[in-house]
Amino acid sequence: MTADDRALYRSMLLIRRLEEALARRYPEQEMRCPMHLCIGQEACAVGVCSALRPGDRVFGAHRAHGHYLALGGHPGRLVAELYGRASGCSGGRGGSMHLTDPAAGFVASTPIVGGTVPLAVGVALAESMRGGHGVAVCFFGDGCFEEGVVHESMNFAALRRLPVLFACENNGWAVNTPLRERQPERRLADVARAHGLAAREADGNDVFGVREAARELVDRARAGGGPAFLELRTTRLTEHCGPGSDEPLGLRPTSEFEAMRRNCPLARARAELLGRRAADPEFFEAVEEEVAAAVEEAFAFAEASPVPPPEPPGTGLRAA
Repeated sequence: MTADDRALYRSMLLIRRLEEALARRYPEQEMRCPMHLCIGQEACAVGVCSALRPGDRVFGAHRAHGHYLALGGHPGRLVAELYGRASGCSGGRGGSMHLTDPAAGFVASTPIVGGTVPLAVGVALAESMRGGHGVAVCFFGDGCFEEGVVHESMNFAALRRLPVLFACENNGWAVNTPLRERQPERRLADVARAHGLAAREADGNDVFGVREAARELVDRARAGGGPAFLELRTTRLTEHCGPGSDEPLGLRPTSEFEAMRRNCPLARARAELLGRRAADPEFFEAVEEEVAAAVEEAFAFAEASPVPPPEPPGTGLRAA
């Protein structure tokens, strides 16, 4: 196993175990913000972010914990943000859907569907005007693909040949409505190609395949080849918003959940690494222990942190 492969697996495992812990502890009422988990979609975040380098910048949407952690964001600062603590990555004032950590390369996430897409294009435009070599990445879901601003942004990016990657995590659902009931039968990547973007499709649950596709498109954008679109077909194992599952709602057949669990990106990566004799069981046992300790440390960090003051420093605002 190469060091890169170990890093990819560990990163996915950290995202999974941290979000599982968030789901378990959410009913304690210490986290009072809405929460959108990415359990089942870890390979998208990790594979794409592994293709980036320092100076590149990433924008997430409302399901952005994985994007932040895949960039090397601090787990404790993420949990502290959900706890509303001053040591959170947004000072405890943003919550789950308003993450920001420029030092990690994560500019912003937002609950506004499509809200960060034009911001990423703006960053890419500024980079192009400066003559730099950075790439901007915006993650969004298949539901966001129906927003007009996404198509306006792709059109403008193609017109100006901007270094931006549109990473569409297509889990087939917008809240509780399946893709087939929202869009005509077509390939999302073909629509992006019609806008003039280089486009690829990849299995979003195969972290090694995602890394390969993302590297190709990011390197192309960095070299001046213009914007790109990467459609990652993946699975969302949790409910749209909240720590539970929507399986009891009966909106998706049980067979679909069974298939999604078999297609788990962690299980697939583990099987591949074991199958090509690139890892042994001892590695997976050790990384489970390491990640478990990191998760416990993240919650301890958050719980020991103070709440933010009533007003941000320098604002002149006063609490009522």
